Amino acid sequence: MSNPINNLDVNPYLERIGYTGPIVNSAYMLARLQEQHVHTVPYENLDIINHVPLSLDIPHLYNKIVTQHRGGYCFELNALFGWLLQELGFKVTHYFGRFWRDETDTPAKRRHHILLVDIGDQQYIADVGVGGAGPRQPLELVDGLEQVQGNETFRLIQTEAYGWMLEEWKKEAWEPVFSFTQEPNLPQDFITTSFWCEFAPESPFNKTARVSIRTADGRNTVDDDEFRIYKSHGVHTFKPVNSQEYANALYTYFGIKMPN
Repeated sequence: MSNPINNLDVNPYLERIGYTGPIVNSAYMLARLQEQHVHTVPYENLDIINHVPLSLDIPHLYNKIVTQHRGGYCFELNALFGWLLQELGFKVTHYFGRFWRDETDTPAKRRHHILLVDIGDQQYIADVGVGGAGPRQPLELVDGLEQVQGNETFRLIQTEAYGWMLEEWKKEAWEPVFSFTQEPNLPQDFITTSFWCEFAPESPFNKTARVSIRTADGRNTVDDDEFRIYKSHGVHTFKPVNSQEYANALYTYFGIKMPN
């Protein structure tokens, strides 16, 4: 019996994210792929909110994200992006991370999926699963190196307690985003935590809708029933008055067409 993963084609995925450049194992291509991804595939937890069970199997994720033009959250997005990178010839290692941003109950739980990509003698952290406020390009894994991306600045530092810590420069201070240790993980290692995110009473993922995507001049987000359209000159917020307006706004601002 053939493996269904072997029947998947990377070309529709590249079309999905609008990548038309050369297929070359390089840091430049990796950066282009991630930047295209975060501008075309939204972070979203709508299946969790609508009680649709998640699957982290690659064929299922491919169907959801590529064929149906949906998004997902970190365990979905980075699993499929990691598969794409490997199919394109990149060396990829999967890590678990603690997500610190906006976390009030610290130390943060291990509930984030992160990718390490080796290119020659350099290593990069690639992540398309944070949402509109995450790094738009991979970050070189160099202790203390400040890396500017547009109007955002990030750095990775080594800590004694939590391994590597990604920080962002925000309000004149370095703020933690996520941390990780360099223990390789297999696809099945993420299933239990993803299940917790779906169903645990304490999970932040099953309370309200969260949708986010980068745009050319900002980002679009949904917080429960409020849409926020961030642009360089400010933010426009609105709440759809009925389910049809909500569905139309999801499609307009995120390209998401939910099944009936």
